[in-house]
Amino acid sequence: MEEEAFEKPLLKRQYHENCPGCKVDQAKELKKDVSFRNLSYIWLAVLCGTLPVASLFPFVYFMVKDFNIAETEEDISTYAGYVGSAMMLGRSLTSILWGMVSDRYGRKPVIIIGIITVVIFNTLFGLSTNIWMAVSMRFLLGSLNGLLGPIKAYATEIFREEEQALGLSTVVAAWGVGLVIGPALGGYLAQPVLKYPHIFPKDSFWDRFPYFLPCLLVSAFAFASAIACIWLPETLHNHKDRIESTKNVEALEVGSSEADKDRIIQRDKSIFRNWPLMSSIIVYCIFSLHDVAYQEIFSLWALSPLRLGGLNFTTDDVGNVLAISGLAILVFQLTLYRLVQKACGPVALVRIAGVLSIPLLQCYPLMTMLSGFTLDIVINIASILKNVLIEAIATSLFILQNKAVEQHQRGTANSIAMTGMSAFKTIGPASAGALLSWSQKHINDSFLPAWSFA
Repeated sequence: MEEEAFEKPLLKRQYHENCPGCKVDQAKELKKDVSFRNLSYIWLAVLCGTLPVASLFPFVYFMVKDFNIAETEEDISTYAGYVGSAMMLGRSLTSILWGMVSDRYGRKPVIIIGIITVVIFNTLFGLSTNIWMAVSMRFLLGSLNGLLGPIKAYATEIFREEEQALGLSTVVAAWGVGLVIGPALGGYLAQPVLKYPHIFPKDSFWDRFPYFLPCLLVSAFAFASAIACIWLPETLHNHKDRIESTKNVEALEVGSSEADKDRIIQRDKSIFRNWPLMSSIIVYCIFSLHDVAYQEIFSLWALSPLRLGGLNFTTDDVGNVLAISGLAILVFQLTLYRLVQKACGPVALVRIAGVLSIPLLQCYPLMTMLSGFTLDIVINIASILKNVLIEAIATSLFILQNKAVEQHQRGTANSIAMTGMSAFKTIGPASAGALLSWSQKHINDSFLPAWSFA
């Protein structure tokens, strides 16, 4: 009799007819969830959050230069850092609020509002005529766009537990695609009058607003995505008698170990006292600062002239390098990441990728001594390795963060991570731009090989 009591669950999963979260859970239990459809929603939402960020880097240097606010050429990098930081500053101030809203009212409304924000303020950013308008539009774009935190929660909740790594790796893969398309749009479509004079005549609208075209295409994509997300399934439960996840209920029923019980109880404590969650968020913030500083410095460094220690790349060159790296991220996330993560585990993978990033970054200053085809090969290999490592770190930390909390805290938890990440990314572009500007002002030409100017 005692054995039969353990075999039969004491608590059964109850589904409420009018609850969207119950419908999703029931579909997962019956294995009737449409994976392709669910993956498509993740792709659309993440791309809408990524493209406004990634498309900026190839042309922000020239945009700030056209504002005529920098007193010297070296100061351009400083002001470009301010433009890059504005969006992250706005996001850091409001991400927790949007996460709380998603935990209370659902993932879907927050995601749709975030996409509509991209439509409006990314378009206005392309019409900026001075530095203050550019910074303001980027700030509003970040503060009113809270979709990235909820979409990570959604990617965890829409799939069965054994497929959650697929959902979160899809988030990073979509981010990688954004790193392909975004820089390509910014690099090839900025200043269209100069690049395509036969299509865009001089003294036209496109000449007056040379950076509007890539922003317009990103906003058009976001508008189409907002319409498509009307049919996005809601994963949040709308009834009060929510029970613990099936895994935790079963663990308590069959008499789990004290350690497992402590872990379950810990998830119900204040979210800021959840050490597994907060420790993964701290690591995520540090690597986010590292990542955005790299992106900002790389673009500004590559576009800077040779006499200032740069590579004298064009926007097309920078767009090509970032696009190739983004494509590599996509391939890695969709094919290799799950195998590597399964073999190493998320914690070990974070450690390995972090250690390998250190010697890789030390190689970048030496690339100024290269030129031509050799430079192209080396810069692309280094960029691919760097971006693959950082995205492997991010995906592993996403997995740790979402497994550390229950559904009713997941939106807030992901938004706390987004707040910390955005705060660090606010520091990143500004400090990176200022640091690069300082180094260019104090560079000693005698240390540069003479043939590097050829």
